[in-house]
Amino acid sequence: MIEKNLEHPASATYYQSLPKVELHRHLEGSLRLETIIEVARAHGMNFLETGQLRSLVQVHEDDPYTFQNFLSKFETLRLFYRSPEVIQRVTQEAIEDAAADNIRYLEMRFTPKALTVAQGFDYGEVMDWVIEAAQEASQRLGIQSRLIVSFNRHESIQIAEQVCRLAVDRISRGIVGVDLAGNEAQFSALPFAGVLKEARQAGLHITIHAGEWGGAGNISDAILALNAERIGHGVRVLEDDYVTRLAAERGVAFEVCVTSNLQSGVTPTLEDHPLPRMLEAGINVTINTDDPSISQISLSDEYFKASEILRIGKTALRERVLAAAQAAFLPDDEKEALLARLEREYPAA
Repeated sequence: MIEKNLEHPASATYYQSLPKVELHRHLEGSLRLETIIEVARAHGMNFLETGQLRSLVQVHEDDPYTFQNFLSKFETLRLFYRSPEVIQRVTQEAIEDAAADNIRYLEMRFTPKALTVAQGFDYGEVMDWVIEAAQEASQRLGIQSRLIVSFNRHESIQIAEQVCRLAVDRISRGIVGVDLAGNEAQFSALPFAGVLKEARQAGLHITIHAGEWGGAGNISDAILALNAERIGHGVRVLEDDYVTRLAAERGVAFEVCVTSNLQSGVTPTLEDHPLPRMLEAGINVTINTDDPSISQISLSDEYFKASEILRIGKTALRERVLAAAQAAFLPDDEKEALLARLEREYPAA
């Protein structure tokens, strides 16, 4: 049984002060709105007004909460990667925002295909720009970060193969894993089994979006057929008792993103989010933002919602932070150092 939050409500400041770990944040969903506006003006991108642009890149209360609407924001955001300087700027700003939110360790994923659409950049060059910017910002701000490269199941296997080859060449520079993302509702992950197997054999870790817009069967495919070490979202795991038991027994970490799951139509209301029931079932849950700019949130906001709305107690919340550190794609010695730091810094319940 998880500890329910029966204490007096904590302030938003309390959750902001907590040391945190984030395993599931997309660079493409982390652009500051003011940066988007500046890039649009600098490059003569014809958006009629700021309000129109905002509606194209962020989810608002009057939007339909569907995966189609959520994914549409990325179609607009792909237009803004107009130069190496822009790509490096948004990478640095994403790291800065994480550091300001007291995130001690961040794994940020990015999609080379998305960053190359606007200007036809080379995938390898884009990777190098992101790596260099992330390293500079992390060193400057004292935040530990690593990178995960993503490719989409609704795009070609050839793209995935190329991205994986380039990622393997950059393992020593901070790329630690690959992520299969994209339109899960209409496209299977299974055709990517060979690509993912080769990536794992070459030293990259594997995380897969599953059980978000598709059913629990996609989670069992990810675990059994694709050897996923972590599951992106996975909130539909409870729809199948066998898959629930499988996930709990394997201890696979689930990268849950509460607000994103609401805005993309996975859960009808925030109060209905399955996070508490996942914990009750023994699922290894971690808490993440997914796309903080699109959703207009921080990781502190997600901690607040988990504790104050979903009634996850403070002790259970602390356990989720440590679980995220334990699931990090880090060597054992670095993982132990991160866990020790969190233990020191996390306030007593």
